[in-house]
Amino acid sequence: MSLPFPNPAAVAEALRAVDYLPDNRITQVSYLAMALGKPVLVEGPAGVGKTELAKALALITDRRLIRLQCYEGLDESRALYEWNYKKQLLRIQADRGQEWSELESDIFSEEFLLTRPLLEAIRSDQPVVLLIDEVDRVEMETEALLLEVLSDFQVSIPELGTVRASSIPLVVLTSNNTRELSEALKRRCLLLHIDYPSMEREKEIVLTKVPDINEKLADQVSRIVRSIRQLELKKAPSVSETLDWARTLVILGIENITEKDALDTVHILLKYRSDIEKAIKEFSSNSAAHFEAKPA
Repeated sequence: MSLPFPNPAAVAEALRAVDYLPDNRITQVSYLAMALGKPVLVEGPAGVGKTELAKALALITDRRLIRLQCYEGLDESRALYEWNYKKQLLRIQADRGQEWSELESDIFSEEFLLTRPLLEAIRSDQPVVLLIDEVDRVEMETEALLLEVLSDFQVSIPELGTVRASSIPLVVLTSNNTRELSEALKRRCLLLHIDYPSMEREKEIVLTKVPDINEKLADQVSRIVRSIRQLELKKAPSVSETLDWARTLVILGIENITEKDALDTVHILLKYRSDIEKAIKEFSSNSAAHFEAKPA
């Protein structure tokens, strides 16, 4: 099989070129997913770049991204396919004089099939990236359906026959760990855990993603966010919230964060009142560590 990249280093370079900054584990697992043709299960807190990884992989492999957003109550008709019952009923009413055997073969044809993300990925003529986002939000029955499809990359439609993938999709499943996934699903996948980045890597992400930010401000942002994540919080700030905070500071013309600046904008970073109160105490008790400018 011809691979788009000769080694993990080439994958890392390509990801950086589309402004996704991977660490060594992300690079290696992404390369192995392509080399082995296996799905990747990406676990970790919300907002650390799991979904963005799938988007970046689609960009660097020049593939279309097909996304299945999971939610409680997702079933086969929304994940795989369903028939257009209203259109079928209209055809039945229009052709009442037709024999049922002929009418049945007509209404259960491609014209009446509503393709959902899983089937769309399998039927695609060109290789795609299939993102199954927040798979931990579905029930076990739907997880079993996903496992069946990912095991063989084929779908059986009773009225039309078996549809097999002409090219194996690059599959990325994401999980926020709200529930334990089955061992069967985990065995099928390469596992990748993405945690909050190190202070240095988060600073690099901020510098890459936030236009016009200076290095001193990016350093302050990453140091303050790291200290806040060490508190007992209901929800620690995600990388996406770090970026929102950094963009807010740039828009407000702040080049060096003071305690007042942090107090005035902490609601951008944290979403729960109890967390905001803990952060305010942290700012007050460790103001020197957070807000004094580092030596050049």
